[in-house]
Amino acid sequence: MLKLSELYLVGSKDELGMIPEGKVLINTINAHSYNVAQKDAAFAEALTKGDYLIPDGASIVKVCRWTKAKSQPKERIAGWDLYTFEMQRLNDKGKKGNDKERVMFMGSSDTVLEKIRQRAAVDYPNIEVVTYSPPYKAEFSDEDNAAIVKAINEACPDLLWIGMTAPKQEKWVWQHWSELDIHCHVGTIGAVFDFYAGTAKRAPLWCQQHSMEWLYRLLKEPKRMWRRYLLGNPLFIINVLRERTAKKTR
Repeated sequence: MLKLSELYLVGSKDELGMIPEGKVLINTINAHSYNVAQKDAAFAEALTKGDYLIPDGASIVKVCRWTKAKSQPKERIAGWDLYTFEMQRLNDKGKKGNDKERVMFMGSSDTVLEKIRQRAAVDYPNIEVVTYSPPYKAEFSDEDNAAIVKAINEACPDLLWIGMTAPKQEKWVWQHWSELDIHCHVGTIGAVFDFYAGTAKRAPLWCQQHSMEWLYRLLKEPKRMWRRYLLGNPLFIINVLRERTAKKTR
């Protein structure tokens, strides 16, 4: 069972610049992933064993304060914030050298990945983009996993993005972490692939600023999102109350 009060979260966007170089796993957590991790032990392990955890949700920030958690993040840090920070950092680094820095996007479809390549070539001219689209299936075979690991290791990226939606992406990276012979930051950012490619639209800025991004996504995709938000939001409150009650009775 994942306990939010015992997690160590990145406190602010400014702290992203303090993450050291090298092989570092960066995950995100929001209300939905917190709910899922209550019943998915492998997912909970992946979130807790990663090197850094980003509070991708205003509800997570507020609950950390309310439960007097070990970490008290000052603000929400969206997966998009992590993405733009890391990409700009690498692009700036590429300006200083003779060779382009290499970023690998693993996940999503060939169509989405091609759109990412096209946009990144304009936004980040000092970055070389490498992509890999895994088979579209609920569970990968041993052969699939071996092929993915081989592709990543052969690419030897300076930054690796994994985008297969939660909890699949977090569990996959953690299960194969020791097999990845790389020395770079690895971020699990799911929907950011589609946001950056333009195949999905992120909520307007006012929605983001007023913690209403979830409502925008619900209105845009009611059939796909109604369970996550209409059932998931109350469940999040229940799970938090359970955790807080358990903490008080110790």
